[in-house]
Amino acid sequence: MARASKSGNFVCQNCGAVSTRWAGKCVSCGEWNTITEETDAGPAPGSGITRTTKGRAVTLETLQGGAAEAPRFSSGIAELDRVTGGGIVPGSALLVGGEPGIGKSTLLLQLTALMARAGRRTIYFSGEEASAQVRLRAERLGLADAPVALAAETNLANILETLSSGKRADLIVVDSIQTLWSDALDAAPGTVSQVRAATQSLIRYAKTEGVALLLVGHVTKEGQIAGPKVIEHMVDSVLSFEGDRGHTFRILRATKNRFGATDEIGVFEMGAQGLSEVANPSELFLGDRHSTAPGSAVFAGIEGTRPLLVEIQALVAPSNLGQPRRAVVGWDNNRLSMLIAVLAARCGISLAQHDVYLNVAGGFKIVEPAADLAAAAALLSSFCNVPLPHDRAYFGEISLSGAVRPSAHTGLRLKEAQKLGFSHAVLPATGDAGGGKGRLELTRLSHLKELADGIRPCD
Repeated sequence: MARASKSGNFVCQNCGAVSTRWAGKCVSCGEWNTITEETDAGPAPGSGITRTTKGRAVTLETLQGGAAEAPRFSSGIAELDRVTGGGIVPGSALLVGGEPGIGKSTLLLQLTALMARAGRRTIYFSGEEASAQVRLRAERLGLADAPVALAAETNLANILETLSSGKRADLIVVDSIQTLWSDALDAAPGTVSQVRAATQSLIRYAKTEGVALLLVGHVTKEGQIAGPKVIEHMVDSVLSFEGDRGHTFRILRATKNRFGATDEIGVFEMGAQGLSEVANPSELFLGDRHSTAPGSAVFAGIEGTRPLLVEIQALVAPSNLGQPRRAVVGWDNNRLSMLIAVLAARCGISLAQHDVYLNVAGGFKIVEPAADLAAAAALLSSFCNVPLPHDRAYFGEISLSGAVRPSAHTGLRLKEAQKLGFSHAVLPATGDAGGGKGRLELTRLSHLKELADGIRPCD
């Protein structure tokens, strides 16, 4: 076992926990072989802080007085503006994370090109690709003529000197923050000390100069942004780029936003010319729907402030296994297990001898509990082999007692369903429609058993 160092600490590269000696397993996050020795980082490079800096008194203010709306400028991409709350705020720092190959670099290259063509100065620092590779992608996307300032650089001091010596930029993109390193720290690139120091120095520059900063972050195998959690606290917005490589749709989701709503999403479609915006995602998610097949139900959901209709597909088949399979794509596996248990305990419909497969069409991921009713309808439809009416949408949360609980934004869900040609909606018995009923016929349910009885009593 390694001995504790007199000049450094042992830092977990997964959670950032610091200990005085090496161990095979981190006591904070439970991960194995993630602890490495790092020297004392001290103040971040370029932060202007020294060990002998003397403090000064600051002016204290009150909570009274109005606050001006944060100034913004359009990114040129409407879906990105929606996610960020109406545009990019000068002096803000945004962190974009996503799986490898999902399209992060493509999106940011399109963003910098559009803003450069609009007359704003944009700088793109590539730490993972050479300049020739970035230019090749730009040529493939038809963006080679955009006046984007490009550099392949990973040295933090060189980047800060380049930014300070030239004309002030409007937008800076760093792809990615895990590749940067500072020679002031005796640690490898990508370690907790290097990532934290690079992020702090770049954010300080962005705040001081009023420059919008976009950082790309790697993700772990669990889908979380790699590095210490403090990085997500330091930035103003955290955007997650999601999607399935087997589908063309990509979802940009805001998980943190100091200048707008969280859980807002933007929908893109990956094509030969890069990422294109999807103005009406509900219509595309339902485009290939087979309405006559059992096990298909349409869920009227809400993502941020946007109503969204997606298809939930279920397949319930007899199983010869001692422990039947339960497979879920796009939904919470634990919630499916809960729903199966409620069907057995409250409705008398047991799926214990059946394999259950549940899929959200289009590679979309549902996180809100209002999808319970649509998932239950799809499961019952497949189990009873009875197709659901093609013009019917479902939403509502199901409790452990089998009661159907109301969901927020009922009016927005109903308006979206009516706009796409649906004539019937199944929803909780309580909850105000908020003027969204229109010409829709509503079926109000107070208990899950009413849904099971309405589809058809199973043999």
